[in-house]
Formats: sequence, C-alpha cells, structure tokens
Amino acid sequence: MESVEAKEENVTGKPAGEVSRLRLALLLAALLGGNAALALGAWFVRMADTGPVAAGFWRLALAVPFLLLLARVNGQAVLSIGPKRIAIVVLAGLFFAADVAAWHIGIGMTRLGNAVLFANSGSIILMAWGFLSVGLFPKRSEWLAMASAVAGAGLLMGRSLEISQNTFYGDLLCLLAGMFYAGYLLILHDARRTVGGWSILFWTGLAGAPALLALSLSFVEVIWPTDWTAIVLLVVVSQLLGQGLFVYALGHFPPLIIGLSLLTQPAIAAMAGYFAFGEVLSALDVVGMLLLGSALVVAKAAQARS
Repeated sequence: MESVEAKEENVTGKPAGEVSRLRLALLLAALLGGNAALALGAWFVRMADTGPVAAGFWRLALAVPFLLLLARVNGQAVLSIGPKRIAIVVLAGLFFAADVAAWHIGIGMTRLGNAVLFANSGSIILMAWGFLSVGLFPKRSEWLAMASAVAGAGLLMGRSLEISQNTFYGDLLCLLAGMFYAGYLLILHDARRTVGGWSILFWTGLAGAPALLALSLSFVEVIWPTDWTAIVLLVVVSQLLGQGLFVYALGHFPPLIIGLSLLTQPAIAAMAGYFAFGEVLSALDVVGMLLLGSALVVAKAAQARS
C-alpha cells in the first residue's frame, strides 16, 4: 500500500516533511505579518489629516463591504445567524467602537510603543477577570505576571508623566481602550464558538462605524480627509490585511505562541515612533515594556486553562 508520505510527495512534488515545514513557515509569516500590519495602524492614525475618531470611523466603514465578501467567500453565515446572536455581536461592536475611539485619541497623545502595548492589555485584564468571576486561584506564574504588569505599567506611565501630563493621559486612554477590548471579547465569548470570525468582524464594523461617526461629530472633528493615503493604508493594511492574516494564523498556534508574537507589535510601533517622530525610549521605558510584555505572554498562555 502506498504510504501517506508518498501520496503527499506525488501530489505536491515535495517530500512530506518539506511541505510541513513550508506550511509552518507560511503560518508563522502570516502571524508575524498580521502583527506587524496591526502595529503600523498607530502610525497611520497619527498621519491621517482627519480627527482620530473620524479615522476610526473610516477604518470600520470602508472595511465593511470587504468583510462581508470575505465572510461569504469563507462560507460563513451573516444574516442567518439569528437575531439573538446579531444583538450580541452588535453590542460587542459598540464596545469595539469605544476601544477604537479611546485608542485613536490616545495615539495622538502618547508614544506609539506605549499606545500599542497598553491597547493589547486586554488579555491581562481578561486573565484577572477570569480569576474574580470563576474563583480560579492563580498559579504562581500568573501572580508574577499580574505584578509584572502593574510594575511595567507604572514605569511606563511614570516616564510619560516626566515628558508631559498630556502623554500620561494618552497612556490612560490606551489602557482604557484595552479595557473596552476586554469587554468586547467577553461579550463575544460564546458567540465566537458558533459565528465565523469574518461575520463577527462584519457585524462589529457595521455597528461600530455609525457610533464612531456620531462621536466624531460631537467632538467637532475634521471628518472628510483631504489626503486619503493614510486612511486607505489604515483600512487596507491594518483592518483588512492585519486582521485577515491574524485571524488566519490564530487557529493554528497555541496561546503562548500568540502571546509571544504580540510582543512584535510594540517593538515595531516603537521603531516607527523613533524614525517617524523622533520618539526615543529610555532604559526604564524598555524595562517597563519588557515587564508588561512578559505579563501579556503569560496572560495569553493562561487562556489554555479557560
């Protein structure tokens, strides 16, 4: 009988081991590429000539038709998921809109590396919430992670306060964005088991875009851009390419690897901040990022327990 390896070699023209290594390399490239694209979103928000909340509106609104198409192409139900699930996903979309609004405003006030790192703090918040809501006693590594997160955040915010009060407020807004994102994930906890990822992104975008437009109008922001370059890059690179690659790779790696990959986001954002805006990190900033980043990795790994 012909072996499975031989069949695979006949079909692909390559040995099975080589095919597996190639597939793993492609998945890793998708994971890292998705993180890089998401990290660059902060740069595009800073470069947009609209208000920050208006940039968030365009980010969601222009992506909605493409997300609908991607949901259809991947065979995911959109309209037939049921009114109860639609209501849940729409509520999650309002939380996502609040996350985008707080983050985009914070991006303009603090350093890019801080903005991206604090916005990713939702995983740490979810870990702490899980212990409180379920009564699950944390492991020693998880206690250390939470202490590391507090210490890292304290160092980064202390350094921001040394720069200016405005920078400190920017950190707080990005941390608030992480809290809203944690709420977004909690609301979708059950829905994600039955509703496809692209369908969720479509509905959250459809619900979140009008909320962001209303908020932008209330802030009397510039809504219509004179130069669409940054907005288009934000939609294509961050919302579509970044989310798409990340969603594609997400199901193929354990939470620990996902957590480690997230560390590339603040690193890339910090480099963009340095080269584009002259944002220099001190040794204390780097220590704070490492402490908060290590807590993020442990928090992601803890998802395997939930």
